[in-house]
Amino acid sequence: MSLTHQDVARIAKLARIDVNEAEIAATADKLNDIFSLIEKMQAVDTSGIEPMAHPQDVSLRLRDDAVTETNRREAFQAVAPQVEKGLFLVPKVIE
Repeated sequence: MSLTHQDVARIAKLARIDVNEAEIAATADKLNDIFSLIEKMQAVDTSGIEPMAHPQDVSLRLRDDAVTETNRREAFQAVAPQVEKGLFLVPKVIE
């Protein structure tokens, strides 16, 4: 797919971007380069390749899941305006 200068001018108009003829030509060239790169990437056969979350085989060091703070819910809820069954009650803001 390649964009013509008229396509770029129409896209600029729809996006409400003011561009002159020189900018339209430069932008069309850059966009066509991007489209050609995308076409090259789509031409690569990726069947049988498992998707990866990260390009390198790394694993994060995890710390032990341990409680480090004391439970102070009663102290915090003692000063709350409204509490019910251990939950803070707040005014309804969406009707």
